[in-house]
Amino acid sequence: MFEAKLKSRSQPKLGALAVTFPIPEERYENVILALQNLQIGDVRKQDCCIESIRAPDCPALLRMTNTMANVDELDWLGKQLESFDRYELLQFNAAVERFGLSAADELIDLSFCAREVTVVSDFTDLEKAGKRHYLTVHGACDPKEPENLDGTETALALISGQPGYVTRYGVVYDNGMKLEQAYDRKHLPPIWMAENCILELKIRVTGEDDPKKQEWVQLPASQIKLERAMLRAGIPSCGEMQMLVSDSRFPDEVDCTLDVEHESLFELNQLCRACSNFKEQDFVKLGAVCQMVKPACAANIRQLAENLDQFDFAPNVHVPEELGKYMIQQSGHYEYDENLEDFYNYGDYGVKRMLQEDGVFVDRGYVSYHGTLTLEELMQDDPAERYQQEQEMQMM
Repeated sequence: MFEAKLKSRSQPKLGALAVTFPIPEERYENVILALQNLQIGDVRKQDCCIESIRAPDCPALLRMTNTMANVDELDWLGKQLESFDRYELLQFNAAVERFGLSAADELIDLSFCAREVTVVSDFTDLEKAGKRHYLTVHGACDPKEPENLDGTETALALISGQPGYVTRYGVVYDNGMKLEQAYDRKHLPPIWMAENCILELKIRVTGEDDPKKQEWVQLPASQIKLERAMLRAGIPSCGEMQMLVSDSRFPDEVDCTLDVEHESLFELNQLCRACSNFKEQDFVKLGAVCQMVKPACAANIRQLAENLDQFDFAPNVHVPEELGKYMIQQSGHYEYDENLEDFYNYGDYGVKRMLQEDGVFVDRGYVSYHGTLTLEELMQDDPAERYQQEQEMQMM
């Protein structure tokens, strides 16, 4: 979204670091360590002096040049703006100039309400401008409403009805928008759930009732990012932290197993990291495996996720005949001949398969385990390493 060159205002001789925002998760820890070498990057302080900015898609951010910011504020802002479409970025750019903002914390506040302003950048197409203004003011509406709307008349009413403020991005109409403080300068506000996020949590000190004194974390995340979120929320240790799920991509079987209030934040993070490359069908399979195995905690589920390939899953299969049909026609294990359809005994084969595999039917389908370790051993830490050690012992 944008790149900022950060330095210490008090120690400029230490040099500057160019950081891309939002910071890629795999680089976050290295960026923080590099900033600390420049004596900046504090969790709470606005100690990063922005020497320069490169932001082709959001040139209004250049107004932050020579201001002070917190690195996590900049990271949050980059992530928020990354979710904006082209017109939303136009609204944001124009609103930044309209209100004369330049500090990162002010821009965070603006990002929550910039979509409320109308920007007219082309007065030769009043029909489009009017319909866009209608959608800005009314938000989600019946698709037929804009189609039946006289856009030109709506645009003319806008232009004559309220003052416009000329910016380099177009003429801005406020529509009664009020710029209010959404960010308290201590706790970063919630943000859209990224595609790579699997579990979003609210964390706060146990017993804390003030909704402002909490942080949102999206898992998986680097350990240092989680530690910094705990510091911002004033959480001294994991034992004094309360966690609440605000969103989850896990199937219901996993969500119901996780007793989040009694789990470790870092174990939940490890679980999410184990599922970071999962597709939708992998989550469905994990849910079915959890129904079969009945894991007790996040660590158990993580081991199942890491060893998911040791389970076979036939979705939407609930009786032996359906299982036999699935295995012969869809599993890829056999060459199916539709001309012999009447000669296949799906039911008997399904029963035989179940007895061989000790598989079970669950709500999502049929699940069987074909690993070497027992399920109890599989859910313990490092089952692969333990299996390798056992194999080496047998070969001696």
